[in-house]
Amino acid sequence: MPRILVVDDDAAILKLISVILTRAGHDVRTAGHPVEALDLLKVFTPELVISDVVMPYMTGLEFLETMREDDKLARIPFMLLSSHAERADVRRGMNLGADDYLPKPFTPADLTGAVEARLRRVGMTLQGESGLRARALGSAQVTQDGEVVSWVSRKALELFFYLLEHQEVTSWEAAEALWPEKDESRASSLFHTTLHRLRKPLGSDAVVSTNRRYSLSESIKPEYDVQRYELLATQAGQGKLGLEELREVAGMYGEYLPGSDGPWVDDVRARLEGLQLSVLDSAASAAQTGGQTKEVVGYLQKALSIDPMSDRHWDSLATALRSLGDDSKADMADDRDIWWDSELG
Repeated sequence: MPRILVVDDDAAILKLISVILTRAGHDVRTAGHPVEALDLLKVFTPELVISDVVMPYMTGLEFLETMREDDKLARIPFMLLSSHAERADVRRGMNLGADDYLPKPFTPADLTGAVEARLRRVGMTLQGESGLRARALGSAQVTQDGEVVSWVSRKALELFFYLLEHQEVTSWEAAEALWPEKDESRASSLFHTTLHRLRKPLGSDAVVSTNRRYSLSESIKPEYDVQRYELLATQAGQGKLGLEELREVAGMYGEYLPGSDGPWVDDVRARLEGLQLSVLDSAASAAQTGGQTKEVVGYLQKALSIDPMSDRHWDSLATALRSLGDDSKADMADDRDIWWDSELG
């Protein structure tokens, strides 16, 4: 599924483009201005950027210049949106390295046609997938250009995600995290064996060492679903997302590295659980405002599945159920009785 970043300070235009391209089968992310977009590009690598020209904080042309000056972003195709009055800016944008432009107003067919044409030029289709991607929420998988990376050992996969989480570590820090029950000598030996196994499917330069500290090479760092989730969860906490976007973020969450354990994994899980509780609170509040009480119940149940000791969520759940006329389940909520797991089973 091709990934597209759309940048426009007009919320209506942003929503329109997002709906059209999502329905066409694209993975769409949006930003209200280029500064926000540059933050998103730290964790989300699109196959195409679509940007308005006139925006606050930074114009679309300045945004394009900033991307073209960054080695990691310079090759991402860039499409400008322009009104008739901005045609001179479009010419300047093409000189700066923009790949295409789309005049406003445009029809859905205009938009999807221009996007598909641009993606075909870079060899990307709706069926294709490029780059290295790491999935840790509800799964434990790394893919390269759409193909699952085959690891010699489970610990090699865990070491990969440990380096993603900690950026730069000593061999002892990694060994202590992944083999806490082993003595120093044995843990160190296991680390170097596992490091070799990590490098085998990704290349010898996948992990670099500087002053006895190890990190993933900048050339292979993947799109990491945890980083993307954390950015969107932070935006949710800042009140920047509507109910539809909150639904999406809440649905992104899953157990971190299922099948793995250890103190460092527990620390990541605790961090993500805290963020998800905040997302669920925001989603429940937005759903309540929109009169979606059944949806509120669902979010509160998910929150209590994470933290069954939260009196606040139990009380809110009982209130929501009574407003729906379901007094029997409201009584169960008052008694702090989790019944929905058995219903799902």
